[in-house]
Amino acid sequence: MPLFSDFALNRRAFLGGSLGSLAMAHLAAAESRAAERNPLAPKPPHFPAKAKAVICLFQHGGPSQMDLFDPKPELTKQNGKPHPDKLEVHFHTQQGKLLASPFKFQKSGKSGVELSELLPHTAGIVDDITLIRSMKTDSVDHEAALRVIHSGKIFPGRPAWGSWALYGLGTERQELPAYVVLSDPGGLPVDGPNNWSSGFLPAVYQGTPFRATGTPVAHLATPADVSPAARRNQLDLLGELNAAHLRRHAGNSELEARLGHYELAAKMQTAVPEVLDLSKETDETRKLYGIDNPKSAEYGKRCLLARRLIERGVRFVQLFLSGQPWDTHSKNAENLKNLCAMTDQPSAGLVLDLKRRGLLDSTIVMWTGEFGRLPISQGTDGRDHNRHAFSMWLAGGGFKKGYVHGATDDFGYSSVEKVVRVASLHATLLQALGLDHTKLTYPHEGRDDTLTDVAVTRADVVRDLLA
Repeated sequence: MPLFSDFALNRRAFLGGSLGSLAMAHLAAAESRAAERNPLAPKPPHFPAKAKAVICLFQHGGPSQMDLFDPKPELTKQNGKPHPDKLEVHFHTQQGKLLASPFKFQKSGKSGVELSELLPHTAGIVDDITLIRSMKTDSVDHEAALRVIHSGKIFPGRPAWGSWALYGLGTERQELPAYVVLSDPGGLPVDGPNNWSSGFLPAVYQGTPFRATGTPVAHLATPADVSPAARRNQLDLLGELNAAHLRRHAGNSELEARLGHYELAAKMQTAVPEVLDLSKETDETRKLYGIDNPKSAEYGKRCLLARRLIERGVRFVQLFLSGQPWDTHSKNAENLKNLCAMTDQPSAGLVLDLKRRGLLDSTIVMWTGEFGRLPISQGTDGRDHNRHAFSMWLAGGGFKKGYVHGATDDFGYSSVEKVVRVASLHATLLQALGLDHTKLTYPHEGRDDTLTDVAVTRADVVRDLLA
């Protein structure tokens, strides 16, 4: 009997363990094959997380932290005097003296966070945001700093963090791009499409630019003289030719992505017009985003489109401004007034709208530039680049509400308390999406690379930022 009993026990262990492991391996292999057929198929996160999507409101050029988010009474007191220390200055010949902010700061919300008078609408959502005042980056040059904030390194050719998020999670909606870039009608930002490149990841993970006005995607619409039946026949034949071409060039990720985009474009012909149709939005919603105001209307429309895309299952949406408008080397105060009039209400309206629709908890809203500005003047009324300190804010997606993290020195030149480097910001953003930045890897140049490049870079999840 004992022998039989032991056998029965071992048999149960075998069936429950070994065969269970085989079944799990089979399922994992099936998922792997499905991922190979569709690299954007939904994938489970490494662990449960609140955030499922991201909207990045990127403020290109370097917003001035001491004029917007980081009040400095000592800077006001010492206005016009030389800075007591040696500073890293980008344009040395135009280096001036300490330049106080001309704008008043006031406490807002139950949290009492101080913000500039230029941001009255952001003040209205201050109890819903995490404000980081202690960011630090690696370069004072726009192109290099843009690469750092988007891809983690100053070097070109690395994937944007939105591409890493897609690689890790896939997408729930197969007839819309998983990563949408709502570009400025005025033109591209500095460094253009490199800001949303998939780098060494498969090209299917790169961003897809949408225009908010006119034709959203070039060459998407079916010609008026082509009937639906004829169009269907064209697409079926094209699909067969594409499949045959791909079989002859297996493993070409650029080709796979291109053909995948053609197939997606066919599906988008019906999905995209519906997403971009704002006619059913209420007047109250349009006013919430500032679309009734000529100064904020264009940016407000793109923020509203971002909400509509996220609402329909798009994973990652990014808004850019053309050129580098926050690069206030001259007329700093005047330019900031205009930029805040354009972006403040739409940005806050987006957070409020997501919140009331029950989408904010599952969506990370991120407002940031690539670096900050100096506390001294450039010329008479400008501010130069500063990599040692800048401010940004986050809302939703499991981040703390009404919380200020870190601090800069008395003049706002350098982050000195609870410093957050970009690599740690990226690690924290992935954490909020349920992805372990050390385990989200891709083989590249003989090693498993990561967004945070943990083999050579120190990156820590900033737990204090998460609720």
